[in-house]
Amino acid sequence: MILLLTACKENIDTSARYVFKHDIALSYLQKHEDYSQYVGMLMQTPISRYSESKVGQLLGARGHYTVFAPTNEAIDSFLIELHKKEPDLLSAPSWDAFSSDEKRDSIRNVVVMNSIIDSGDMDECFMTWDFPTTDKAEIPLSNMNNRKLSVHYLGVDSILMNGKYPLDKKQRDIVVTNGVIHQVNRVIAPDDITAAGYIQDVIDRNKPGYLLIAKVIQACGLMDTLSKIRDEVYEERYLRGEIPEYVFLYIDWHNTSEKNYSPKHRLYGFTIFAETDDFWLTQGIDPQEPSATLLPKLVQWILDNHQYSDDDQFTTGTDYESEENLLYQWVTYHILPFRTSADRLVFHVNESGYNYRTRTTLGIPMYEIYTTMGKRRLLKIYESKASEGVYLNRFPNLDNGRRGTYQEISCDPDKVGCRVNRESKQAVLTDIINCCIYPIDAPLSYNDDVRDNLAKQRLRFDGMSLFPEAMNNEIRLKQSSDFVNQDVYIPNTSIYNYFENMQMNDQTIFIYLNAYAYEWPNMHSDEMKAKGRFELTFTLPPVPRRGTYELRYDVLPNGDRGVQQFYFGSDLNHLPVAGIPVDLTRSIESMNAGYEADTDDDDYNAEIDKRLRNNNVMKGVLSVTGTGAASNNERTATSNLRYIIVRQTMDPNETYYLRIKSVLDSEQKEFYMDYMEYCPKEVYDNPNEPEDIW
Repeated sequence: MILLLTACKENIDTSARYVFKHDIALSYLQKHEDYSQYVGMLMQTPISRYSESKVGQLLGARGHYTVFAPTNEAIDSFLIELHKKEPDLLSAPSWDAFSSDEKRDSIRNVVVMNSIIDSGDMDECFMTWDFPTTDKAEIPLSNMNNRKLSVHYLGVDSILMNGKYPLDKKQRDIVVTNGVIHQVNRVIAPDDITAAGYIQDVIDRNKPGYLLIAKVIQACGLMDTLSKIRDEVYEERYLRGEIPEYVFLYIDWHNTSEKNYSPKHRLYGFTIFAETDDFWLTQGIDPQEPSATLLPKLVQWILDNHQYSDDDQFTTGTDYESEENLLYQWVTYHILPFRTSADRLVFHVNESGYNYRTRTTLGIPMYEIYTTMGKRRLLKIYESKASEGVYLNRFPNLDNGRRGTYQEISCDPDKVGCRVNRESKQAVLTDIINCCIYPIDAPLSYNDDVRDNLAKQRLRFDGMSLFPEAMNNEIRLKQSSDFVNQDVYIPNTSIYNYFENMQMNDQTIFIYLNAYAYEWPNMHSDEMKAKGRFELTFTLPPVPRRGTYELRYDVLPNGDRGVQQFYFGSDLNHLPVAGIPVDLTRSIESMNAGYEADTDDDDYNAEIDKRLRNNNVMKGVLSVTGTGAASNNERTATSNLRYIIVRQTMDPNETYYLRIKSVLDSEQKEFYMDYMEYCPKEVYDNPNEPEDIW
């Protein structure tokens, strides 16, 4: 092309020549008068409280920025609304009318930081066609104010961010060399109200919707807990450099930079599943009643409708703040100790039939198992094609035979569970900084039916589901290819106990391998790893009923792994040894445990499985694949297996711990963990219906 242009140089009409030159985000905004106020704010807002550099300078440099740029008119309207709402803050709708420079700068910071998503070095900016397709789902990366922006679709061209901030229908997807600009016709400035603040406002205004559960939460003394936003001690220690910004830990070939970054924050969060006031009115309970008469009526309703388990021990007096009180136990079962958005209630990554590239059509049913607040109890969150939505404590009939599809066939009426109405207008998804509130269509409790159903099924839980902090701080399964989010260093316990449910010795270097967009045949394609002479202790979820269970541990063995000893029990300081050391380098095929690949004879396949179980190992599962393709599954791969760690009686009122310790002198061999299983004797030793291979 250069030769042709050179040959024809004297004939070129230079007045019509197109110059291939794009603006950067800052220069584009500066060229358009409609953004003049916004540009001024960019040039006055520091990147952080510890930096003198301005956000405008950031948008003038290389990067991948998604900018939701408000027009002058939008900013003027914002100031008018702010003046009406808080006249003591500013005497007139003008930047010059604030009661102090500090307050003006704080509001300016809110506007600017909420308007920009910095995608880092590896991830791309977000065009509108990159937005999540699920209505009210969140853009995977947070903005510079550490807030997620959700996407609400009103029609073909109408998009509202957080359900209230409209994108201009024409001035959007404006490509610049360091990102993209979307014009917004209203300033994005979500309230920084906490869950406690939101609940208090509901009570103060006697606002219908969640009034009953708000009064219960207040009476049970949970407001202080629900007001927590971030761990300020961690924040300060991180900024002072007492917590390492990163460590160097080579993990396979995955991280070419070898840098493993620690989280910048340690945020708190909550998810509340709530019966609405409309439901309570159908039960003859009026949420508008004073708490003094309302709460005793609710306690009686809980008793009359058996919304508890006969094994539970509780009091029924007015000491609602006691963990032994029935009302306290009832309401805390409605709360998870982490915030989860509408599209992350159940994770879909690499289960059979699901294509993570398109992220649209569901594969086989999936569920999450979490431990609720208060008294430690299990909550199952489930989704399938047939369910057409997310449910709590749903126990369907599955086509789980060896030649089945594992799809939901039917669901008995008494096992449907509670539908999570995440699409409802009553769902509070972005208005609260540390919480989401979801309306449910049926009463939720940890009653005998729920416990019995949980105790009759194998419970598979991802290792990272043990840690609420992983959800609250966007660590677990973050949709990002940036190494900052791919290989996350969790500070050692001796430095700071970041994960409350995990303790490490001072020689352990722990990494969460996110592996977003990698096609690895392990659950969700993510892994927990460590190096050094590691010793890690995990607090496990409770079991649903007293009985005999197997605790199993999934492994994807290779030569980089180590040899580790398991310890299991309920006395944290005196955990007994569980079996002999396990060599994580050995495939199931090389263990002399009786492995053979599956054949066309299912009776013979069952005999092979029994032979393996006699050696305390099992094949991988049929449901987890590398790519979503049924042929690329854990069960057929000899590089996947499950170890049976213990087989013993467990009690739901006990807290159990799993300790994993390296038995090698080498500091270069890896700890590895993917998922675990509780399997009741009724499932693994059932003569009438053998345990499925899914």
